[in-house]
Amino acid sequence: MSTPATPPRSLAEALRTRDDTSLAALLRSRPDLITPVPTDLTQLATRAGTRGSVVRALERLDRFALQTAEALAVAADPASYDELVGLMAGDARDAAVVHALPRALTTLREQALVWGADDRLRLVRTARELLAPSPQHPSPTGLGPTVAEATAGMSPGRVQEIVTAAGLPSTHDPVSAVASLTKLFTGRRRMKALLARAPEESLEVLNRLVWGPPYGQVTAEPAARLRWLIDRGLLLPTAPGTVVLPREVALHLRAGRAHRETEPVAPVVEAKATHRPQVVDTTAAGQAYTALATVEELLKDWDEGGPTVMRAGGLSVRDLKRTAVALDVAEPVAAFWVELAYAAGLLASDGNADERYAATPAHDEWLELPAAQRWAVLAEAWLTATRTSGLVGGRDTKERTLSALGPGLDRSAAPEVRHRVLGLLAGLPEGASPSAESVLARLRWERPVRGAGGAQRSTEGSPAGAQGDDDLRSRLARWTLGEAEMLGVTGRGALSAQGRALLGPRGAAADPAGVVDPAGATDHSGPGDKLPVHHHHHRPPTPPDPLSPAEQAAASAAAARLLAPLLPEPLDHVLLQADLTAVAPGPLERPLADMLDVLADVESKGGATVYRFTPGSVRRALDAGRSASDLHDFLTAHSRTPVPQPLAYLIDDVARRHGHLRIGVASAYVRCDDDAVLSEILADKRSAGLRLRRIAPTVLAAQADPAALLDGLRAMGFAPAAESADGDVVITRAHAHRTPPRTAPEPVPDGPPTPDTTLLSAAVRAIRAGDRASTTPLKTTTTTSPNGELPRTSSAETLATMQAAVLTGATLWIGYVNAEGAASQRVIAPIRVEGGFVTAYDHTAEETRTYPLHRVTGVAELAEE
Repeated sequence: MSTPATPPRSLAEALRTRDDTSLAALLRSRPDLITPVPTDLTQLATRAGTRGSVVRALERLDRFALQTAEALAVAADPASYDELVGLMAGDARDAAVVHALPRALTTLREQALVWGADDRLRLVRTARELLAPSPQHPSPTGLGPTVAEATAGMSPGRVQEIVTAAGLPSTHDPVSAVASLTKLFTGRRRMKALLARAPEESLEVLNRLVWGPPYGQVTAEPAARLRWLIDRGLLLPTAPGTVVLPREVALHLRAGRAHRETEPVAPVVEAKATHRPQVVDTTAAGQAYTALATVEELLKDWDEGGPTVMRAGGLSVRDLKRTAVALDVAEPVAAFWVELAYAAGLLASDGNADERYAATPAHDEWLELPAAQRWAVLAEAWLTATRTSGLVGGRDTKERTLSALGPGLDRSAAPEVRHRVLGLLAGLPEGASPSAESVLARLRWERPVRGAGGAQRSTEGSPAGAQGDDDLRSRLARWTLGEAEMLGVTGRGALSAQGRALLGPRGAAADPAGVVDPAGATDHSGPGDKLPVHHHHHRPPTPPDPLSPAEQAAASAAAARLLAPLLPEPLDHVLLQADLTAVAPGPLERPLADMLDVLADVESKGGATVYRFTPGSVRRALDAGRSASDLHDFLTAHSRTPVPQPLAYLIDDVARRHGHLRIGVASAYVRCDDDAVLSEILADKRSAGLRLRRIAPTVLAAQADPAALLDGLRAMGFAPAAESADGDVVITRAHAHRTPPRTAPEPVPDGPPTPDTTLLSAAVRAIRAGDRASTTPLKTTTTTSPNGELPRTSSAETLATMQAAVLTGATLWIGYVNAEGAASQRVIAPIRVEGGFVTAYDHTAEETRTYPLHRVTGVAELAEE
C-alpha cells in the first residue's frame, strides 16, 4: 500500500488507509481487539492502545522486532527511518541489521504498534510508556533519560555552570542551555574532543555505565574522577546520592547503538545427529508400543479403584511413588503417564463419598480400538493439553506442593510450545535430531523473556542483580523433547513420520521467522544494495494458525495410518517352559493377554514378556470360575510347545484342594468333611488371630469376617473356597470399577481464540460500516444527535426519509434498537417500505434485511462524496 498524500495524524487515521486484508491480519494476530467487535476504526485504535492489549502484543514479538520497538521508545517522537537505522545498526551501519529492519518495522506496523510514514514513525503511546526508560522501570536498552529529562528539576544557575564547564558559551535561559548541551553530546566530533580531555579514571566510570543500568551511587563528596564528569554534565544528579548517564552520552559511547547486541537473524536449529528415517520411524513405533502398554498397565492397576483423591485434589506423594513402582518408572515419568491418561479422558475421580481415581467408560471404548488409533488418541491429547506434568513436585505461588492430577498444573502456553518445538523439528531434514540448546535458543528469539531491566549499578562496584531461573517456555520445550520421545512422536530425537503427520499440513509449515531456513541458508542482499524506504508491501511470514478440531482429527488419523504398519502384530500363542514359565515373544491378542494376567504373574518385561505360574496364580484363575480342564484346554490351544508336566501337575494339585474348605458367615465359619484338617488348623499358631473354635466335628466358627478368614487360611497354605448361604461355591471375579461418564479436561486458553475467516470477514465489514457512519458528513436536512450518538428523528420524518431514499437510492445512517434493547448504528440502502417495515441492503452485514420502523430511533442521510 502506498503512503497517502496526507500523513495520518492518529492511529485511527492510519488504520483507515489499510485494506480489508491488512485489517483482517491485524485482528487475527491480536484477537483481543474483536472481543467484542469495535463499532468503528476509532474504537479499534483506542482498544489497540490499551495497556493489556499492548502488553500482549509486545510479548508475542520476536526478539528483533521487540528490539526495534525498544529503539523507537528511546528515539524522538516522531522518529525518522534513518534515525531508527542509526539506533539499530549503529554508526557502522551493520549490514545484517539494515537488511532485517524493514521486516521488523513491517511487523510492528501490522501489529498496530507503530504508525506513520517512514519520515514520522510513531510508537503507540502505551508501548512507549512501557518500554521507555525511567528510574522505576529501566529500559531493556540500558539507556537512561535524555539531558532535557534529567535536568528538568535542576536550577538555572546549575545548568549554566555545567554548560560553562563543558566549554560552551553561557546562555540567557535554561532551555537554550539544555539545547546547547544536547547538541554537544550528539555531535560526534565535538563529543570526541571533550572525552579526549577526560581523566582515564573518569572514562572507566563511563564504561561501567554505558551499557546499563545507567544509574550509579555517589557519596556526598564525590571522588575527583566523578567530580570531573558531574561538572561537565556527563553524569547528572537525579536524587541525593544518585547520578545517571544521559542518553545522548551513552549513545555516543555505544557508537549510536541502542542495544549492545542486536539479533536480526533467528538462531539456526542445529542437527547434532542424523539417522536413517526408517530407523527413526521404527524406534518411535517401539516407543509408541511401550507407551500403550504403560497406559494400559496403569489403568489395569486402577481397574477396581485407584488411589484416593486428596482433600485438596490430586494424588498424594505416597500414591505417586506406588504408581511409579508398579509401572517400574521414575516418579516424574509416572506423573506424565497419569496426567496423559487424564488428559485423554481415560481416568478421572469417581465422585463418591470416599472419592477415588478410576478408569472411565471411555477407557473401555479406547481398549477396543486398534493399537495405532489408541496411540493417536494419546498423542492428540498430549499435543493439545494445557496440563503440564513437569510441574509436579514444584510449588505454586502460595508455596503449596503441586501434585499429579491436582489443581494448578495448567499452563496455557504448553500447546503452543509443543507445536512450535515439533514444527522446528519438522523443518530439519528427515532423520535429523536437533541439539536441545539450539531449539531453546530459537524459542527464546521468537518469544524473548521480558524481564525488568538491570539492577542499579554502583559506580565503584559490580551489578547488584543476578539472572533468574530458566523461563517457563524453555522448561516447557525441554519437557516437550523428552515427552515426545517417550510417546513415540520422535525416535532418537528426530521427528518420526507419524509425528510429522500429527502436526497436519499447516503445523509443519515453513519457518515462521522468515529469516533462516532449516539448513541455515538465507538469501541476503549485499551490504551495498540500495534498500527501499517504504516497506509496507513486505509481509513477513507468520506462524500457522492452530488446527481446528476437525483438522486435528484428520491429522491424528493420518498419523495412525502411518504408525499401524510399524507396530508388531498381536500374537495368539506363547511358549510354555518346564520351569513353570511362559514366554510371550511379542504383544498378545487381548483375550489371551487378559487370561494370562489371571492365570500367571508377570515376572519380567521387555521385548518378550515372561509369565510365571504359581499356586496363587492358578488359584486366582479357579476363583474366577475356571475349572482345571478349562485351564488345560486353554494352555494346549495357545502354546506352541507341549504343556510341561510340572505345570499340568500344578494345576491339578491346586484344583484338587480348591474348595476343600468352605467359608461362610457366622461371623464366618469353616467347614470340612475331613475333621483332621480342621484339627490341623486349630493346632497351627498362625490361626490364633482368626479366633477359631470348633462347633461341630466338621465346622469351625471364627470371629473374623469371611474375606479375612479366606486370606488367613490361604496364608497358612490351604486353598479354601467361599460358599453362599445355600452351600454353593461362590465364584469370585474381579469387578471393574468405573467412574460415571466423564469428559476430558478442557485446555485453558491462552487469551481469546484465534478468529476464523468467517468471523474476520464479518468483523471487518461491521467496522468499515460503522466507521463510514461515524465519519461520513451528514446532510443538514435531518436532525442528528451530537457526539456521534444515534440519530433522533420523529416517526413521520423517519418514514418520509425512508420513502425518499427508496426513490433516490440514497444511503442512510440509522439508529436501531433490537428486541433485547441493544442499540446499534447501521448503514442501509432502503429497497422497500411497507406494512411498518423497511427492507434494505445492510452495508454492515452485506446482506438484505428487514427492520421494524418502530425500532428505528432516527435516520440521517449521508452526504455525497
